[in-house]
Amino acid sequence: MTSTSDPRHLRTALESLTTEAFRPELAEIDRLPTLDIARLMNGEDATVAGAVAARLPRIAAAIDAVAERMARGGRLVYAGAGTAGRMGVLDASECPPTFNTDPSRVVGLIAGGPGAVVTSVEGAEDSRELARADLEPLELTPEDTVVGISASGRTPYAIGAVEHARARRSLTIGLACNAGSPLAAAADHGIEIVVGPELLTGSTRLKAGTAQKLVLNMLSTITMIRLGKTYGNLMVDVRASNDKLRARSHRIVALATGAEDKEIEEALTATDGEVKNAILTILAGVDGPTAARLLAESDGHLRAALAASG
Repeated sequence: MTSTSDPRHLRTALESLTTEAFRPELAEIDRLPTLDIARLMNGEDATVAGAVAARLPRIAAAIDAVAERMARGGRLVYAGAGTAGRMGVLDASECPPTFNTDPSRVVGLIAGGPGAVVTSVEGAEDSRELARADLEPLELTPEDTVVGISASGRTPYAIGAVEHARARRSLTIGLACNAGSPLAAAADHGIEIVVGPELLTGSTRLKAGTAQKLVLNMLSTITMIRLGKTYGNLMVDVRASNDKLRARSHRIVALATGAEDKEIEEALTATDGEVKNAILTILAGVDGPTAARLLAESDGHLRAALAASG
């Protein structure tokens, strides 16, 4: 079902959003030299990190809530339309190769389905019902988290996703780029990164998209740190699926242990290329099966497994 909102009402609503504001001082930007436009755009982008910094306490509280649930087997689900949806899909798709997560643990949903990542699907963002239909197959539980993403903070698809998740008693996060947004108000954790008017009026793939990318990076990365997917700042759960990642795996084991190449290769062979296990065999002086058992008993946390090894 598609929204039948009065177009005049929608235009009025958009005019009230800072992300949609017109900037008369940039009305002749197309007449400027390319270098000047690049400097203007770079200056605009430089303000985004400060806008994110202003909301760090809210972001941190949301991350702790997500990590607590994921530690009990919950999932992290992103839902958005257009650029916001693509940011969620991108972050979700990067988790398996980066942190060796099962693809079902971090999921990205975009209004209009996977095809909408590359081709706009008209009207998809206007439907709360479409969001519910996309989430229904996931059979959400109280251990899951759904993050609605929308630059305006009023996209029906994102709001519908949060409303459906709350009805299922899942944790909800509303990520928007305007203050006082309906999306943030609908969620357990409202995160509003106010980046101000865009360089190009209405193009929220710019500062708003950058802000969403930064926050989603924090949500997934810090959650994975809390879940023991790293050892210090080393990605010890990296999946070595190609030559570059195999080389990276070797280097990570070397950085964590200081061992020589021969010992590292033997440890990786004994643990079927699992970086975390290989580190444990070297640092704790145990064999591959023992490393696997210690890690299983420590819920995958390498520091805890090392402490348990004696």
